Amino acid sequence: MTDTKKECDLCGLPVEISGFTLKTKEGDKAFCCEGCKGIYQLLNEDQLLPESDQD
Repeated sequence: MTDTKKECDLCGLPVEISGFTLKTKEGDKAFCCEGCKGIYQLLNEDQLLPESDQD
């Protein structure tokens, strides 16, 4: 059996709730919570791709 759960791209905790994701130059990133997503955004602004489907 393989565990298909993703790990948070910031802190490494399991991603148990979907929706905390960002599109970056390195690919899609998934986060365990809004806090980790926000911190990643602040630290990596130059790597983020524009969200074309949100205004």
